[in-house]
Amino acid sequence: MSVTLDSPAAATQQHPAQLHPARGVRIGHVHLKVAELDRALAFWRDVIGLEVQQRIGAQAVFLSADGYHHHIALNTWESAGGSPPGFGTTGLYHVALLYPDRAGLARALKALVASNWPLEGASDHGVSEALYLRDPDGNGVELYRDRDPAEWPRDAAGNLAMVTRRLDLRALLNEAG
Repeated sequence: MSVTLDSPAAATQQHPAQLHPARGVRIGHVHLKVAELDRALAFWRDVIGLEVQQRIGAQAVFLSADGYHHHIALNTWESAGGSPPGFGTTGLYHVALLYPDRAGLARALKALVASNWPLEGASDHGVSEALYLRDPDGNGVELYRDRDPAEWPRDAAGNLAMVTRRLDLRALLNEAG
C-alpha cells in the first residue's frame, strides 16, 4: 500500500522513525560554525555562562550548562575568517536555551545588560517568555523559560493558541535580585 502526502490517510499515519516523547528523544547539542573561536567563546562562556568542557586548539570548543559533554559546540573547521550568512539565505534561525524558571531567565537578562549585549527582541508567547539576540557570528539565540503547561493559552477547541506580546523587561529584571 502506498500513501501520498496529500491523502487523508497520510495525515494520520505515523512514519516509523517519527520522533516521539515516549521514546525519550531530545535535542542533544548544537554545533555552530564560527569565524573566530576566541570571539565566539567569549560570548557563549562569558556572556551566556556556559562552561568549557573541552577545547581543541584554535579549532573547536565544547560547552555545556551542567557538566554534560556539550550542549553547544563551536568550530572553525569550515568557517575560519568567514562571514555570517546574508539575509534571505537558508540556515539556522536560532538556537534556543531553555532556563528552568523565570528567575533563571531574569539572571540571564541581567548578565546581558551587564555585558552591554544588545537584544533584538523580547516576547511573551503565552507558553513561554523569550529574549532574542545574536551571537558574534550572527547566529540567532533565544533564551527562554516555559510556563507550566496548565497555563498555556488554548482556544475554544482546546488547541494551543500561542501569541506574541511584548515582554516586560523591567519586571523580569526585578526577579533577578
